[in-house]
Amino acid sequence: MRGYQDVLMEERLGELAGQLRGPARLKADLLTEARHGLLDAVEAYREAGLAPAEAERRAVAEFGSPAQLVPGYQAELAAGALRGLALRALAVAVVLMAGGDLTWRGSSWSNGPRPPEGYLLLSASLNGIWALVAGLALAGLLLGVLAARYGSSRLTRLASAAGFGLIGGLAAGALAGSALFGWSVGLWDAALAWPPMIIGGVLVSAAWFALARASRCWLLATC
Repeated sequence: MRGYQDVLMEERLGELAGQLRGPARLKADLLTEARHGLLDAVEAYREAGLAPAEAERRAVAEFGSPAQLVPGYQAELAAGALRGLALRALAVAVVLMAGGDLTWRGSSWSNGPRPPEGYLLLSASLNGIWALVAGLALAGLLLGVLAARYGSSRLTRLASAAGFGLIGGLAAGALAGSALFGWSVGLWDAALAWPPMIIGGVLVSAAWFALARASRCWLLATC
């Protein structure tokens, strides 16, 4: 069995790549940065007179083991994943709060009988949920920036708490939004043929797909 000092550069990078989880682009950037750092160290050892193989072994040994390297890299990946999730959630929340009512404006049923009180309550609660999502997204972005700047484990934990809260808010928004959509179709059959609602449904579905992917990416990077 080879010793720690006998591991070569590509093997070390492969070990890191296999253990790190998070946004693919950021992960690739981190591995590229690590490769460049190792190549610089190898070149320095070669200029000092070591043989190529020995220079590579020394550089890898100096670089560190996966147990030493993964926590720092993984924290950076988790921060990047939270940034991506928060930005997407904030954009979707703002758009839905600003334009959600536009899907109904001018419809044939908008001047009809008043919807049930339960329907109105669900609609109002959905606006509140999206306001909460927007607030949690902003908190996650701010805490992530502060944690990276000051290297505070407490701020990192608070950022993670904001991330879990954000995912909870998104889940609540998905359930409430689906319930409101189903209730709307039950109240007004023409809703399924109303063009603004069709367009809105397609756009919201695409937004939920992007949010689901971002949520999964952050959970994998954090847990």
